[in-house]
Amino acid sequence: MFKGNPLRRRQYIGSLIGIAIGVICYIILPMKSAEDFLSLGPMNTGHQDLSCVACHTPAKGNLFQQIQANVAKTFGARKSGVDFGTENVDTKKCLECHDRPNDRHPTHRFLEAKYQDAIAKIDATQCETCHTEHNDTRVVLPDATFCVNCHYDLEVVNDPIDVPHSKLIAKKQWSTCLQCHDFHGNHIYKTATKIKDTISLSKIDAYLKGGKDPFSDKKKYLPLSEEEWQKVKKKYKK
Repeated sequence: MFKGNPLRRRQYIGSLIGIAIGVICYIILPMKSAEDFLSLGPMNTGHQDLSCVACHTPAKGNLFQQIQANVAKTFGARKSGVDFGTENVDTKKCLECHDRPNDRHPTHRFLEAKYQDAIAKIDATQCETCHTEHNDTRVVLPDATFCVNCHYDLEVVNDPIDVPHSKLIAKKQWSTCLQCHDFHGNHIYKTATKIKDTISLSKIDAYLKGGKDPFSDKKKYLPLSEEEWQKVKKKYKK
């Protein structure tokens, strides 16, 4: 067929190999057993049993429409682009499972102008600032002193703890905050009134890295399981 033209023969063989690899990838990669190969890293604490599609849901439109929209954005014919392949996993996506009406630090609260300086240092408007996925941990921040960004001038009236907050702040002991206070306020437990009775910093550090929960195994609101979320999505489609 390609006698006397070895270049054409190599191109033909290469094309067949490329098509074969493409077909194999198209069949194998969407399978659940292949998720470990596609993942950017191990799932964070509490997400181990989730499948990729629980968060990486298909983007709106077909492949051609997505390409067309993003090309139009590139050339200025469209104000914004669209998600390609799968939807972007952002704070909105996180809150579909983790929305809690009792959240002490809801992300939308930090959109207020008074928090402008604080979010310049730590963007608390985004869940992934602290909980970046695929890191096999719970919180990716290097330490537990982030409370200083908003509470550096905190004043507590009728301070209930034996070592006053004013003294802890003066000594810049910001790591003690999480030894008493659950950041999102969702755990059911009794807050200590004596420093000696607070949770040890070593346990807090271990918790942030994905270890045992030192606050309580009881919570006011539980996140949706993947099965529950799939049922919610089906309900929305009806």
